[in-house]
Amino acid sequence: MVAAGCSTIKLAYNQAPDLGYFYLDNYLDFNSAQSTQVKDELVKLQAWHRQSQLPAYIDVLQKLKAEAPADISATRACAVYTDARRKLVTITERAEPAMASLAETLDKDQLATMQKRFDKGNAEFRDNYMDTPKASRKKRMKQAVERAEKLYGKLDEKQLAVIGQSIDQSRFDARVVYAERLRRQRDALQNLQTVVMAKASGTQSPDKTRAMVRAVVERTINSPDAAYRDYSEKFTQEGCRTFAELHASTSAEQRSTAVKTLARYEEDFRTLMARN
Repeated sequence: MVAAGCSTIKLAYNQAPDLGYFYLDNYLDFNSAQSTQVKDELVKLQAWHRQSQLPAYIDVLQKLKAEAPADISATRACAVYTDARRKLVTITERAEPAMASLAETLDKDQLATMQKRFDKGNAEFRDNYMDTPKASRKKRMKQAVERAEKLYGKLDEKQLAVIGQSIDQSRFDARVVYAERLRRQRDALQNLQTVVMAKASGTQSPDKTRAMVRAVVERTINSPDAAYRDYSEKFTQEGCRTFAELHASTSAEQRSTAVKTLARYEEDFRTLMARN
C-alpha cells in the first residue's frame, strides 16, 4: 500500500503539467493560442521546480525521518507546516509572470465560464460541509484517517478516537471557510474583469496587469480579513496539536512504518530530481 502511494507521487509529478492544464482549462476553456501558452509555461514551471525545489523537499524528509522515532511536539509540527506553506508560496510567486501574461488574453466569455465553475464548486462545498453536519463529520474523519494511515499504516481504535475527538472539538467552521472562499473568488473575477475592460479600451498595460496579479495572489495567501486570519492561525495550531497527540500514540512499529514511508518519498524525489 505504501509503495503504491509512492509510485503515485512519481506518476502525478511527471504528469503535473498535463494535470495542471486540464484543471485550468476546466475553469477557462482555453482557445488554441492560450492552450499552447499555458502548456509551455507549465512545462517550464515544472522544470524549475524539479531542479530548484525538490532538493529542499529531500532535506525536509531526511530531518523528519530522523525525528519520527521520537515524539514530535506541536511546535515542531507547525514549523514543518509553515515551511511547506512557504514552499507553496514560492511556486505561486514563480508562476506570477505567466499568470499575468495569461490574464491579458482572457475575454468575457471565459470569465463567465470561470464563474460557472466557481458556482459548481461552491455547491459541492456546501453539500460536503454545510448542509449535513453528520455527513461533514464523516467526510472529515475519512480524510484525516486516510492521511494518517498513508504515513503510519493501520490505526487502532484509540488512535481513531484521537482523530474523532479532535474533529468533534475542532473550531472548524464551514461558514467561515465558505465566506473566505467567496471573497477570493470575487477578488479574482472582479480584477480580471477590470483587465478585460481596460484591454478593450486600450488603457491596460502589462505592468498594471502584473501588479493586479501580485495583489490578488497576496490577498489569497494573506487574507485582508483579520477575523479569518485569526481563525486560520488557530485552526492550524489545533491541527498541529492533533498531529502531535496522534504521533505520541503510535507504536514503535508504526513509527518504523513512518520512517520507511518517508524514505520512499525521499527516493521518489531523488528519482524525479535526476530526470532531465
